[in-house]
Amino acid sequence: MASQIKGPGIFLAQFAGASAPFDTLPNIARWAASLGYRGVQIPTFVPSLLDLDRAAESQGYCDEVVGQCREAGVEVTELSTHLQGQLVAVHPAYDAAFDAFAPPQVHGNSKARQEWATETVKKAAVASRRMGLKGHVGFSGALAWPFLYPWPQRPAGLIEEAFAELGRRWTPILDVYADNGVSYGYEIHPGEDVFDGATFEMFLDAVGGHVACTINYDPSHFVLQGLDYLAFIDIYHERISAFHVKDAELNCDGRQGVYSGFQPWTSRAGRFRSLGDGQVDFGAVFSKLTQAGFDGWAVLEWEDVLKGPEQGAREGAPFIEGHLIERAAKAFDDFAGGASDRAKVRAMLGL
Repeated sequence: MASQIKGPGIFLAQFAGASAPFDTLPNIARWAASLGYRGVQIPTFVPSLLDLDRAAESQGYCDEVVGQCREAGVEVTELSTHLQGQLVAVHPAYDAAFDAFAPPQVHGNSKARQEWATETVKKAAVASRRMGLKGHVGFSGALAWPFLYPWPQRPAGLIEEAFAELGRRWTPILDVYADNGVSYGYEIHPGEDVFDGATFEMFLDAVGGHVACTINYDPSHFVLQGLDYLAFIDIYHERISAFHVKDAELNCDGRQGVYSGFQPWTSRAGRFRSLGDGQVDFGAVFSKLTQAGFDGWAVLEWEDVLKGPEQGAREGAPFIEGHLIERAAKAFDDFAGGASDRAKVRAMLGL
């Protein structure tokens, strides 16, 4: 019996490179399949893996991409526009840093960069439909993030206006996704204005409860801020459309806590880890998602402050495989049951 959640899948962004087997989509797909992965999540910001402009225009090219993956032994799980989605909304404090995510012709021009990002993210909706995909993943961007800590006191209306502007920018994009039958799963991620459940609710309100506005669930980002990642599933499971399987640890002490970001990654209280090396209870996560009816892909997003990527990838496939749940076809105690009818039930109740 197949598991309800599909997998294992792997996000290719952290592995793509100039050398084989990471240099082309057919090569990296075969590599992923050789490790036991059944799906690949393709970053649209890596030209060696996908030509997004061509994918948005050509059904033949999209069929070729899907075919190359299937020939290698994997399916395409989702496309990703994490970096381009980030550029839909950028606070000026981050302009110089985030120019690196955009082509040179829009560097130093925030308006042109935003327009490029908006159109690029829309193209990914069309490409997703052409590939037969129902979901997509990415970031929301951020306008209010520099004001996360309320000192100095924030003027009234600052946060509300930031989210209203996010809504104005994202609603037309989400309309394109809805028109193409694709959801946009926002990765709930510090650094974005949508970084926890409360801010997702604010954003969802700002886009009018848009049907295409969903969640790319990643428990690692909740561990690093002390958020209950299991209760999150209980609250928001109806909006979870994608799942990044990533581990993390938070070890606060007398020197530092959740605000330890000025330290190097290896010295922070909160650190990303390979699967099984952190603090996420993945048995509980997979159980919660299965019970909630999630039937998407479990996709490894490898990030680790200690292990190398290839070891993380080798260990990730069997780890995910071992957590997939085959739903029971009947109750575990059926062997102790018996025939029943209304008369018998009423008699047992003394009625």
